[in-house]
Amino acid sequence: MISDLTQKLQQTIGVGAEAQIDATLTILVVLFLWLVRKLVLRTALRKSDDVQNRYRWRKSTAYVAFLIGVVLVVRIWFQGMGSLSTMIGLVSAGVAIALKDALVNLAGWVFIVWRHPFEVGDRIEVGDVAGDVIDQRIFQFTLMEIGNWVHADQSTGRIIHVPNGRVFTDALANYSKGFQYIWDEVGVLVTFESDWQKAKLILQKIAARHTEHLSSEAERRVREASMKFMIFYSKLTPIVYTCVEDCGVLLTLRYLTEPQERRGRMEAIWEDVLRAFAQHDDIDFAYPTQRFYSNTREGKPGTVKAPAAPAEQFVPTGPNDPFPG
Repeated sequence: MISDLTQKLQQTIGVGAEAQIDATLTILVVLFLWLVRKLVLRTALRKSDDVQNRYRWRKSTAYVAFLIGVVLVVRIWFQGMGSLSTMIGLVSAGVAIALKDALVNLAGWVFIVWRHPFEVGDRIEVGDVAGDVIDQRIFQFTLMEIGNWVHADQSTGRIIHVPNGRVFTDALANYSKGFQYIWDEVGVLVTFESDWQKAKLILQKIAARHTEHLSSEAERRVREASMKFMIFYSKLTPIVYTCVEDCGVLLTLRYLTEPQERRGRMEAIWEDVLRAFAQHDDIDFAYPTQRFYSNTREGKPGTVKAPAAPAEQFVPTGPNDPFPG
């Protein structure tokens, strides 16, 4: 019966018996691997609600099933070629030319899996694109874009697919690696007439209230990261720097924050600054403006120059004055 069916198929579609057997085995391999993957996922994810864990299981089983399937299918169709290495040697030259970009992206995927420059959930910047990694595939990874026309590293809502090969050609910045915090700064400009020392103390108290609790955790992260990277910081607590600008005294508050919490933390700090400065009459914000300055009335006593005495005028005393006016 099977022999008759094989002969009919050969006469109908022009495919030999051996090719029919290979095609049947290929279909059986694909179905078998699909069923095994489904069973593994159902068993592994039955009691897991962790999104990242479920994502990793799906990706890992898909990659493993794909690789096993490729090897088995190649063995089925190329049995007469001796070995897999012989087949690869014959087609490698043509594949390298025809699929150059695809091979570069595949190599990039191997590099990402091997070296782990980033993982799903990390916030990265590669070339001129920045965002949170939401997916990794063999030929590309996917970002939820941040920045661009949106300020303070917030999401734009766009999804960007980046070829894996860009990890070899573009600089890659990872916000989440190292010790998982970034430095952020808030610049507060006060007038020259303000009590800038009081303003500086106020900023230091606000910074300590919002960010000092991160310092101990950051120190632990730095110790862990120093085992892998040459990372060291002598000071992780918030600090306020002072410098002079054209319009006033610039007080720069520098503090640690989580990458995803940057905008929210900055908003909280600014609201506290606005409320605190409103309670002090001797502290004013500075901004670009124009004013007239009188040194004699506003300058320091030692720098005030006395006004010049008026020139003496000659007044005639009578008709016999030798120098009439």
